Amino acid sequence: MTQVSAHDDDALGDHDAVGLVAALHEGEVSVPEVVEAAIRRVERVDPLLGAMAFTAYDRARVEARDPRGGFFAGVPTVVKDNVDVAGMPTREGTDAWIGRPAPADGDFARMYLATGLLPLGKSQLSELGFSAAAEHPRLGAVRSPWSTDHVAGASSAGSAALVASGALPIAHANDGGGSIRIPAAVNGLVGLKPTRGRLAQDRALREMPVRIVSDGVLTRSVRDTAAFLREAEHVYRNLSLPPVGDLTRPGRKRLRVALNTTGAGGLGASAEVREATLRTAVLLEELGHHVEEVEAPMPAGFRDDFLLYWASLALVLLRTGRRRHGRSWDPDRLDHLTHGLARHAARNLHRLPGAVYRLRRSSAVTSAHYRAHDVTLTPTLAHGTPRVGHLDPTQPYETVIDRLTTWVAFTPLQNATGEPAVSLPLATSAQGLPVGMMFGAAAGHEAVLLELAYELEEASPFARIGGSVGG
Repeated sequence: MTQVSAHDDDALGDHDAVGLVAALHEGEVSVPEVVEAAIRRVERVDPLLGAMAFTAYDRARVEARDPRGGFFAGVPTVVKDNVDVAGMPTREGTDAWIGRPAPADGDFARMYLATGLLPLGKSQLSELGFSAAAEHPRLGAVRSPWSTDHVAGASSAGSAALVASGALPIAHANDGGGSIRIPAAVNGLVGLKPTRGRLAQDRALREMPVRIVSDGVLTRSVRDTAAFLREAEHVYRNLSLPPVGDLTRPGRKRLRVALNTTGAGGLGASAEVREATLRTAVLLEELGHHVEEVEAPMPAGFRDDFLLYWASLALVLLRTGRRRHGRSWDPDRLDHLTHGLARHAARNLHRLPGAVYRLRRSSAVTSAHYRAHDVTLTPTLAHGTPRVGHLDPTQPYETVIDRLTTWVAFTPLQNATGEPAVSLPLATSAQGLPVGMMFGAAAGHEAVLLELAYELEEASPFARIGGSVGG
């Protein structure tokens, strides 16, 4: 089991993003030094991890001489390669078309970079974001820095691998079925999927029939995630949601926690993961919270409805590919999973209106649940991290989709309801790999999750690769 660490005695040190901001303000390091250190780290680990989709190092060096303002001014990052950044191609984890430089930042990237974050390029994802593992037959697999024999998890895999290895302190991720929370669980990171509409969002995602995608970040500390949401709120404020505000410490309120280890379709967690979840429940009770085991607040038929809606997105992308990407579009280069999803949708189009209707109403079930409970605790994933090859998309569609839905049984619910959820690295498998615990809350209640996350981070410090995290 090969572990990959980017940590070095350089300008980045062991800082998280907030610690790096403090070092910059105090003059201990300069932005050009920090950016150069980050570039060297990424260059050192990327041949082992396969995390970068596009590099813009020279552009980053130029920007480092006169960085834009914002709290995170000069802090190096990457943007996931399914969001437009001016001057960079958007290739969405595939080689089915030739990517051309985007003429302008998308709405999310505009907000993200307005916080001061400085992009070194774009991170790799699974093809079109459909798989929970980035294993492309030609572009290669994105591997976990905890063990390069294992996947880095979900479509935000590249961002997660870079942050977990220590190459970068913070990176963009987005989540349409768990792709902030899954790579956080796999790579020992903090991954919070915000409430629907909390952050600025690109137009195509805003216009989806069910707005399942949310953007956010992957970090190594709770304070980095909290600081990002605070700073993003200064740029873009959704007045229909309560503000997150400036959260820097645990909350005092003792919470009513609903415990569940059964996911979509009645699929339960493995014995090891269930035991880890029960240990987390014991920790919560020791901290004074009240934990009650309950049935999953999952609408009937949710697994089938979500899969059909997910598959319909593949069908739309397949049928509009030539219009979107021009003559370079080659659908024969798409993998078996993408084609299999599109076939599933085409065969079941008559069921799609009902699935969309039920998914839109799924929050009615969970809203009732959150009238009785403050927080829900589940494992983030049903079993341990798969090895590279387990979800290889060149395998038959039926094999891959069965393995995917078995592993990713817990995260899609919040994509349908729009509620927030966070994965925290509170457990470790027998193999020594991170195991994430997921906490969900009612819409708009990110503050509850962050205050609890601070408390759990203090009570059970997160394991890290190659060094501590902090100022």
